[in-house]
Amino acid sequence: MTDPLSPDSVWLGLDLGTQSARATAVDGTGRVLATASRALTSRREGTRHEQDPEEWWRALAAACREALRGLAPSRVRGLALDATSGTVLLAGRDGRPRTPGLMYDDGRAAAQAARVNEAGGPVWDELGYRRMQPSWALPKLLWLLEHEPETARAPGTRLLHQADLITWRLAGEQTAADASHALKTGYHLLQERWPERELERLGVPPGLLPGVVRPGTVLGTVCAAAAGATGVPEGTAIVAGTTDGCAAQIGAGALAPGAWNSVLGTTLVLKGVSPHLVRDPGGVVYCHRGPGGVWLPGGASSSGAGVLARRFPGADPERLTARAAERLATTGNAVAYPLVSDGGERFPFRAPDAEPFLLGEAADEAALFHAQLLGVACLERLCFDYLDHLGAPVDGPLTFTGGGTRNAYWNQLRADMLGRTVRLPEAASSALGMAVLAASSGGVPVAEAAAAMVRTGAELRPDPARTARFAPVHRAFTDELVRRGLLGEDVADHARRRAEQ
Repeated sequence: MTDPLSPDSVWLGLDLGTQSARATAVDGTGRVLATASRALTSRREGTRHEQDPEEWWRALAAACREALRGLAPSRVRGLALDATSGTVLLAGRDGRPRTPGLMYDDGRAAAQAARVNEAGGPVWDELGYRRMQPSWALPKLLWLLEHEPETARAPGTRLLHQADLITWRLAGEQTAADASHALKTGYHLLQERWPERELERLGVPPGLLPGVVRPGTVLGTVCAAAAGATGVPEGTAIVAGTTDGCAAQIGAGALAPGAWNSVLGTTLVLKGVSPHLVRDPGGVVYCHRGPGGVWLPGGASSSGAGVLARRFPGADPERLTARAAERLATTGNAVAYPLVSDGGERFPFRAPDAEPFLLGEAADEAALFHAQLLGVACLERLCFDYLDHLGAPVDGPLTFTGGGTRNAYWNQLRADMLGRTVRLPEAASSALGMAVLAASSGGVPVAEAAAAMVRTGAELRPDPARTARFAPVHRAFTDELVRRGLLGEDVADHARRRAEQ
C-alpha cells in the first residue's frame, strides 16, 4: 500500500458549509490537486434557518465529480467530511430525509432548551458547557418530537446529523456518527456513550440516535451507487470526520497546546487546544475531544463576515474595502456590532435578543462598511478575553482561516486589534483539514499528518500604533455591550485588565 504521506496518495476532504459544499483533493505532501464547490441555499424566517438535505447531497456529489476529474482512481485512498455543528434532520429507515435540515443557528427551540438543561444539568456541568443553547441539536430534536410527532415517532425514524446523511449515502447504509457532531446532541465525551437516563427523561425514543465513534475511525467504503453519483472510486475508505470548526483547526495545523485557529466565515468560530477540559459557567464555550488526550475548547459566534452580504448586497467588497481603508485615516473609529442573523448571539456571550448597533458616525457607505470590519475585530478580541477569563490557554500560535482571510486589509486590521502575530496558512480550509484526518486513517497520527500536509504561509505582525488606536474602540464596544445588558460586568472588567497589560 502507498505511503499515506507520499505524493502518490490522494485524500479527499469534503466540507458542508452554510453557503456551499466543497471537495478538495490533496496529496500526501499537502499539495492541493483540485478543489470544487457548489452553492447551497437557505430558508430563513425569524429564528428559523433551514436547508434542503437533498441539496447537500446533490451539491457535494457535483463538487466531487469536478475535483476528481483527471485523477487516477487508483490514487484515491480515502475521504472525510465535516459539516456545520448542531445541524440535524429526521430520516426514515431508508435514509431519505423526512424533515428539512434544522441549521446550526436555528433558534426555534428555546422552550425545549430549558427542559434539556433541567433534565441533564449535572451531565452538562460535568462536560464543561453547563447548559445547552436553543440552537444545539438536542433541543431541536425535542422540538421535532413535539411539533412533528407522527414523523419523529414513526417506526424506523432516525436522527441524523448533517454529516450522517452524506456518509449514509456514500456507504449505501447507515454509518455511525462522529463524536464531534454528536456533542451538541448530548453525547457524553468523557464516558463515550449517550446519557440514556437523561434522554429517557426527555422522552427521546430508544433507537432514534445513531451509534458514535471517534473522528478518524473508518466507517466503511464508498458503494457502487455513490461512486456513480460522485466519481469517488468504489471501495474508497470513508473516515469519520468532525464539525467544521474542528476541521478548520486541523487544516490550519493548530494542534499544539495553547494554539488557536480563528475561522472567519459567515460567522466567527474559534477553536483552540488545551491540556485540560475548559468549563464555562455561561455555557457558551464547549470542548471537543482532540487527538492525544487533549481538549479542543471553542465557541461559535452569530457574528461574522456574513454581515457584509447582509448589509451590502451586490456590493463590490474590494472596492468598498479600498474606500474604507481611506476613510479610516480621515474619519473616526465608528464600530458596529456585526450580528449576522436574527437569532441573537451565541459567543462570547449568550443573548437570544441581541440586535446589531452602531457606535459613532458613519457618514457614507464606505465608513459603514469599515465599521462592520472593525466590529468583527472587536468581537474577536472579546472572544479571546472571554476564553482567558475561563482559564483557557490563549497565548500560543494563532492562525486565521476562512473566507474572510481573502481580504488582506481585514486580516491586518484583526491582527492590529488583537495586538499579536498571526499566521495565514498557505491553503488552510476545513476541506484540507478533512483530507489530513482522512490521511491519518492510513496509520499516522493526526499531528504527523498535519505537519506533512499543512503548509506554512504568510505571517502578519501587528502595528503597535494601530493597536493603541483601537484600544479605546474595543473598550467603547465592550462598554456598550454591558450597557445593553448583553455582556457581564465581570467579563468586561477582565477585558479591560487585559487591555492595560
